[in-house]
Amino acid sequence: MLPILKINLTDGTTEEFIIPKEWERDFLGGASLGARILYPHLTKELDPLSPEAPLLFLNGPLTGTNGPTTGRFVICGKSPATGLWAESNIGGFWGPELRKAGCDGLWITGKAPSPVYLWIEDGRLEVRDAAGLMGRDVYETQEVVKAELGVKGARVAAIGEAGEHGVLFASICCDHGRMAGRTGMGAVMGAKNLKAVAVHGTKKIEATERYAALRSEANRALKQDNESKVIGELGTAGAANYSEYLGAMPAKYYRQGAFPAVDNVSGAKMTESILVGQSACQGCVIACGRVVDLGDGRRRKGPEYETVVGFGPNLLIENLDEVVRLGELCDKHGLDTISASNTIGLAFHLFEMGRITPQDTGGLILRWGDFSAAESLIRMIARREGIGNVMADGSRALAKAFGAEDEAMQVNGLETAYHDPRGVSGMALSYATSPRGACHNQSDYFFVDWGHTHEEIGIEFFDRHAHAEKAANVAKHQDWRTHFNSVLICIFANVPPQTQADLLNAQLGLNLTAADLMKSGERAWNLKRVINNRLGLTRANDTLPKGFLEPYQEGGSAGYVPDFPAMLAAYYEARGWDWETGKPTREKLLELGLVDAAEELWG
Repeated sequence: MLPILKINLTDGTTEEFIIPKEWERDFLGGASLGARILYPHLTKELDPLSPEAPLLFLNGPLTGTNGPTTGRFVICGKSPATGLWAESNIGGFWGPELRKAGCDGLWITGKAPSPVYLWIEDGRLEVRDAAGLMGRDVYETQEVVKAELGVKGARVAAIGEAGEHGVLFASICCDHGRMAGRTGMGAVMGAKNLKAVAVHGTKKIEATERYAALRSEANRALKQDNESKVIGELGTAGAANYSEYLGAMPAKYYRQGAFPAVDNVSGAKMTESILVGQSACQGCVIACGRVVDLGDGRRRKGPEYETVVGFGPNLLIENLDEVVRLGELCDKHGLDTISASNTIGLAFHLFEMGRITPQDTGGLILRWGDFSAAESLIRMIARREGIGNVMADGSRALAKAFGAEDEAMQVNGLETAYHDPRGVSGMALSYATSPRGACHNQSDYFFVDWGHTHEEIGIEFFDRHAHAEKAANVAKHQDWRTHFNSVLICIFANVPPQTQADLLNAQLGLNLTAADLMKSGERAWNLKRVINNRLGLTRANDTLPKGFLEPYQEGGSAGYVPDFPAMLAAYYEARGWDWETGKPTREKLLELGLVDAAEELWG
């Protein structure tokens, strides 16, 4: 990998950081390498919104090589929402452009004395005034910066008003609505007075002859894969109908197990009614991105599954156009749609309970299915106005403010996504043990519960309502997805394990097997756990919100709840973690070559 450019915004100094070769071999890149780089710097005392806090943009080893879905990069640090490890990966074209500019990462610290944006072209850094960009949405910011630079092909990553106002689930956007949404990295960027980062390069991203042949073969196979075809045709929201059928798609803020109007907001409905095009990240043959027209002649981003469910069934909104508009409004302001819709759903729920009153909302009535109320709350959150000020700190803070901590659907401060473990039980462990809170991208195990297995690396099928017997399988799937997040291959890319090893070997000159990829994933998963242990996490953090342990009365999973205590105990045994402390054992850390971590945790 190329060097990382370290930038201190306080004093304007820069230096190169060269990644040790053994780190590249053991962690490969992306979020795994980011954890190794930041491991010494993420302490319990570090305020994630302080000038000292790091904001690390990092590519993967194959970023920009036109391999299968390799156009991605990741942003790492300490989350202001959870106080734990933060990573948020993102597609588009920005990451490949950074590599063409001569570096594979930006390690940003400090705080500029006034709003700025960074301009990096072929290794040259310029800090530019951003006063005129403040208050602009993420799309406007990109266009204004590009026009000011006047350089064809420049790419811009930007925050919106949410990042400027320190919303703890503020996102970072590039290109056509590609979002680093989870864990609040947009707030970290805003705290540094950094509005945007623009990059452009003219260097060619080289590929070996062997890699070029293998990537073509892999892309052809991926294009013909059934999963790719479905996602390309219907988008990720194509999963809505099946998920609802199984009782795995929550409605009415996780209190209702069925949503009879699902056809009105599904991916199929989008394709049949408002879809006018698709968008893809650099080099991607799947093209899951939706481009829609709501009848006004303006092409806009269409929502993916999480946004569809979050602003549709979660709020009992049955109109797809309204869902599109709410998702777009979040994107413009730079808000993670999962955390935003979850927190708004909680507000609706608490209003129905009588915990929140019109006096608390400034007269706003929060009724299920009310588009205008949700729209108002999005604006209030982004600007920290009225009740939006407490909602901007997330569902955990909102619930605490109104004496209803048990009602919030979150783990460790990160709002749960919309794959309900009452319908797909493996998600119970995915949410409870993820290094960044209730995250579905650290292990989208619902796919395995639907039958998408990888027997060649030991990921087998268990019944979707199985309990402790699937715990070791979940751990393996987490390791596999950790590998994806290191190489930065999209989780929708069904590329066989050995094919991925062959691609890495051909490009990087390594000799990896599929088992090596799993071991690399396990190593990084445990290192992130060590980071979180240092930040205060114990076994008590490995929990689920109360709502997931109460059975639905209707739908495809009525009457079922996962046996979470048994699942967690089996998971700890499979992981080799200490039950009393919640830490990886000394033996496990030494087995993975994490000697420094073993000494820190166990002396």
